[in-house]
Amino acid sequence: MEIVRSWREQKVMLKRRFAILCDQDFEFDEGKEEIMMNRLSSKLKKTRAELQFLFAELQTY
Repeated sequence: MEIVRSWREQKVMLKRRFAILCDQDFEFDEGKEEIMMNRLSSKLKKTRAELQFLFAELQTY
């Protein structure tokens, strides 16, 4: 996947799309991105594949 948008832009777009998300949901330590992805998956009730599709979709806007 080609990354076009900055992480900051992606967070803003996701927070607008899913009002349930907050800044703390996106916090992670380097090398521990998996924990954040699990937190997002749980909160949004989406599979890992659905999250990956969502992030890929953000690159097209």
